[in-house]
Amino acid sequence: MVLAQFRRWWSQGAADQAAGLSHPLPPQAGALVREIVDPTGAPMPFTDIVITAQDTNRVTARGSTDPYGLFLAALPPGRYGLLAVADGLKPHHEMIDIIAGTAAPAERIWLEPSEHQMLPDPGTWLFDPPHTAIRFIAQHVGMAHVHGRFDRFQGGIEIAQDMSQSRVRLRIDAASINTGNTTRDNHLRSADFLDVENFPHIEFASTRFVYRGGTKWSVQGALTMHGVSRSVALDTTYLGVVNGGYGEELRCAAQATAELHRDDFTLNWRSMLARGIAVVGPTVQLELDVQAMYRTHDTPTPPE
Repeated sequence: MVLAQFRRWWSQGAADQAAGLSHPLPPQAGALVREIVDPTGAPMPFTDIVITAQDTNRVTARGSTDPYGLFLAALPPGRYGLLAVADGLKPHHEMIDIIAGTAAPAERIWLEPSEHQMLPDPGTWLFDPPHTAIRFIAQHVGMAHVHGRFDRFQGGIEIAQDMSQSRVRLRIDAASINTGNTTRDNHLRSADFLDVENFPHIEFASTRFVYRGGTKWSVQGALTMHGVSRSVALDTTYLGVVNGGYGEELRCAAQATAELHRDDFTLNWRSMLARGIAVVGPTVQLELDVQAMYRTHDTPTPPE
């Protein structure tokens, strides 16, 4: 019944679609509908979808298509970027404008066969901060999710002739944490959490790249935070190499995610709860949108 109702909604115009929902859209929200199919037109279930708000560069929604290749989201008004990724096929990018009380035109997206992606040339590729974002999502104990980012960082990628031997180094200024709340940010910088006076940097140093097929890689290495190092694997989607920017410089792009456990880094949330300190939960989702610019072997390497 739900599927039949959805298909009736799908077949109507955008304004009628919003009105046709059995549960009305939330106030001041708009709807987005996409159908993802493969090159033969067959539905693509479990395709990864990420929607990012363009004004804040934050992930607003993420999920996957249903068994019929359909994806539906209700979003606040604004401009969004949509990324659809499936192994062995080209990633799909598009910009979407959401208007309150309406549904964006329902569209079918045909994912194209993936060409052999050009890997980055051997040499040094430095992260481009204006086009790179390091974000995290954590659940505030007993409340909603907290979204944040780090505003200051440096690093890059040393691409080897054998891609599996390539290396990533990243150094984050821990004091640059930003959740949009000054009081909370000051608390996160304190000795209760990051203790930035004693541990001013968060660092990641990779040990190897592992190819997972299609556009997927696992970047394995050590994350050092709060004076403790732990092994971390970044689930990475490689987006390719393009010419871009003001100088038409060569750059590569990727997206990566990881799940961190705060107890692994001696950030003991249970002891804080016992002391009556409101904290974020024990699990933190890390998200990276990376663009790196080619600087050849003549450029100083990323920070050690």
